[in-house]
Amino acid sequence: MKLPRRRFLRLSVAAAALPALARVAKAQAYPARPVRILVGFAAGSGLDLYARLIAQWLSDRLHQSFVVENRLGAGSNVAAEALVNAAPDGYTLFMASAAQFTNATLYKDLNFNFIRDTAPVASVSRGPFVIVAAPSFTAKTTAELISYAKANPGKVTFGSAGTGTLTHVSGELFKMTAGINMVHVPYRGEPQAIVDLLGGQLDIDFSTLAGASEFIKSGKLRAFAVTSAQRSELFPDVPAVSETLPGYDATPWSGICAPKGTPAEIIDKLNQAINAGLTDPDLKAHFAAIGSTTTPLTPAEYGKAIASETEKWAKVILAAGIKLQ
Repeated sequence: MKLPRRRFLRLSVAAAALPALARVAKAQAYPARPVRILVGFAAGSGLDLYARLIAQWLSDRLHQSFVVENRLGAGSNVAAEALVNAAPDGYTLFMASAAQFTNATLYKDLNFNFIRDTAPVASVSRGPFVIVAAPSFTAKTTAELISYAKANPGKVTFGSAGTGTLTHVSGELFKMTAGINMVHVPYRGEPQAIVDLLGGQLDIDFSTLAGASEFIKSGKLRAFAVTSAQRSELFPDVPAVSETLPGYDATPWSGICAPKGTPAEIIDKLNQAINAGLTDPDLKAHFAAIGSTTTPLTPAEYGKAIASETEKWAKVILAAGIKLQ
């Protein structure tokens, strides 16, 4: 039987719309079971705290459990690879950090390309590092630190949480921008660096605000400057490095990513839910208390930030000749 042309066209349009309707229905039902948020660092780390704040917000808002799962190893590459290999259905997410910006250059044998193989969901926060020293250190300001390092090339030591970490490459960017020569001392983590700083075995350290704030407040450490383009709300009296070195900015990002191919409707639903949290006064206050500022963006804007930061830090790593041992 031959169908009338108008009826045929109506049926054709309806059939073409079915996949889109199915995707919308699936997004509306999402999440129907618990969702994992992979974190590449240990429980209690700054990134882990960010992930747990977002997981709790999403659990409350979307009425389903969002569970943080810590997958340690290879500077968070183990967790990132687990994300890349997961089903693109929205039930496995990843809390990305500045490590993703540097790992792309530092690790030559990765089984994935983070930018190519993942989908940006939502930016979460940015928080600067802070350059600190013991009160007995000769220099008292960023300008004095630079002058002292120029007068004593190769004698000033700076610590970081490890070779290739953003605390390390932030120090290398500082050296390049200021035109000075300092000696990098890598540690296995931030606490060990601060112990040596307090003990006089280290001159300065590029530390997280969360790790150094209590020492700064108690006067056990002096803060020279924060590494963001502007001053931090946590320490508004501490200058930004850019006030002495215009253009300097070393502010790590955190954000949520999904496997490549995750339906856009699910990504948009997550983005809207996360961004609602990032503007919530209580959640913003929790982030501020650990030295970070919430940064709501669209998935496309966050994707551009990932690409831009990866390119920026690749140039620093290659210029400084940083290699993992």
